[in-house]
Amino acid sequence: MNDIVNGLGRAGAYGALGVVLLILGIVLVDLLTPGKLGKQIWEDRNRNAALLLSSALLGIGGIVFTSIWTTYDDFGKGLASTAAFGVLGLVMMAVAFLVVDLVTPGKLGATLVEAEPHPAVWVTASCNIAVSAIVAASIA
Repeated sequence: MNDIVNGLGRAGAYGALGVVLLILGIVLVDLLTPGKLGKQIWEDRNRNAALLLSSALLGIGGIVFTSIWTTYDDFGKGLASTAAFGVLGLVMMAVAFLVVDLVTPGKLGATLVEAEPHPAVWVTASCNIAVSAIVAASIA
């Protein structure tokens, strides 16, 4: 019974950390794009914004999953590692976004929240997933 309680505590801690990292991902995407992301997705039903945010959330989720899956035996060290790799993933996705913005015409953030579907959102979403996969692979 003690193992179950201990496991639930660890799962709760990792789950809470994962939720915090996902919230940071939402804030990051909101900062990188003009306007309010929540309004664009839930009120304006902007598919470009939804795809961009979804890719960031999936990417962070993949990093957190990999970090937990390969975690250290030491719970504190595993939690710290998960936080560090999660934050690294967010930073790397932001850097990749800014680099793509530099090498493409116009302002990427504004393009990605246009009402009409835009191919640039697929490129940016793929970049989020690719960067996350790279960070996740570096964990093991």
